Amino acid sequence: MESSFSFKKFNISPKILRAVEDMGFEEPTPIQISAIPLILAGNDVTGQAKTGTGKTAAFGIPALERLDPHDRQTQVIILSPTRELAIQTAEEIAQLAAHMTHTTVLPIYGGQPIERQLRSLKTGVQIVVGTPGRVLDHLRRRTLSLSRVKMVVLDEADQMLDMGFLPDIETILKQTPLERQTVLFSATMPKPILSISRRFQKNPEFVEIPHKELTVPEVEQRYIDVHTRDKFDVLCRLLDQMDPKLVLVFCNTKRRVDQLTKRLRPLGYRVGEIHGDLKQSQRDRVMGQFRKGEIDLLVATDVAARGIDVDDIDLVVNLDVPQVAEYYVHRIGRTARAGRSGRAITFVGPEDVYKMREIQRLANITISRIPIPSARDAAESRTKAFTDKIKQTVDAGNLEKQIEAVERIMVDDYTSLEIAAALLKLQMDAGN
Repeated sequence: MESSFSFKKFNISPKILRAVEDMGFEEPTPIQISAIPLILAGNDVTGQAKTGTGKTAAFGIPALERLDPHDRQTQVIILSPTRELAIQTAEEIAQLAAHMTHTTVLPIYGGQPIERQLRSLKTGVQIVVGTPGRVLDHLRRRTLSLSRVKMVVLDEADQMLDMGFLPDIETILKQTPLERQTVLFSATMPKPILSISRRFQKNPEFVEIPHKELTVPEVEQRYIDVHTRDKFDVLCRLLDQMDPKLVLVFCNTKRRVDQLTKRLRPLGYRVGEIHGDLKQSQRDRVMGQFRKGEIDLLVATDVAARGIDVDDIDLVVNLDVPQVAEYYVHRIGRTARAGRSGRAITFVGPEDVYKMREIQRLANITISRIPIPSARDAAESRTKAFTDKIKQTVDAGNLEKQIEAVERIMVDDYTSLEIAAALLKLQMDAGN
């Protein structure tokens, strides 16, 4: 399936487009398609969308586009209800700004030494992401000025109201210029939220993304804590230990798909890849090989994987935690089809903790952690798998030529046990 919409259609800068590709956003989510053009056009926007729909990029991309790179003053203020969300939002916007020189993003929240925040603010921060209480604290200390702010974003507005932040929000908004752009995102739209919109926004455009309940398939789900640098080695151990017949590995970016495929092939894995840069005919050919068992390990991105309809995939590995919660459900739904059982294992790095927690919350599931397979576990699994094949081959018979070859070796005073052990060792060493 070809992408129906591309980030290039937003007419955003090449540096942001490059960052978007680095982050694995092959095509925009519905909230991004609806909100980004409106915010880029300078409109005030009220958006109804839950966490996990990609809304951070929906306001983060236009915020970066509006920055004056020569102005070191705070130009965008984003209010978040919790320190966790403030950190996560700041990290994602920093990723979007990865190729923009001299662009600064800072999360400010309680529980962190304020001296560190003071030092950063003193040097100049263009985008501040903060909890209302800590932002108000800096305003009172006069360590933060909002006089040059072009855009204000109220993220998870209903949650901020539930936490009693309305007076703080009102005080903060009054210290921003009247001609600012105001963007509000909320999962629900109770009367207090609509009241804030009427008071602080100018003819806002309303964007609503219908909430779809995430129905999680009956799949055995687990996760492994693993640093990015170790993911390849852990994947190989996992495959050796579990010895699945058909495996689907998801990566967030086309680059990661290419890199992983190139590293797996020399190790003897029969691997194929599909991503958005491949023509439909190429994807169809790879999918045909996967269905026939000509390849037993398929590495894919989210967009390209939508056409995967294979009943007997028995393991899905998320090498990267997906950027959007809904994608997680789509991914693991590739296994446990047609009444079969299935397993899904997600590799979670230190930077993915918040995303993984959000996926579990939105899908109303608990995913258990399993330890990293040891090299010994993997070796024992390989040995068992190979000895099982030996037994099957013996039971199948038709070994006359091989028996003659072994008998010729035994003439030189080698026992059949030593010969069998040597063959097993050669096979195991070749697998390493």
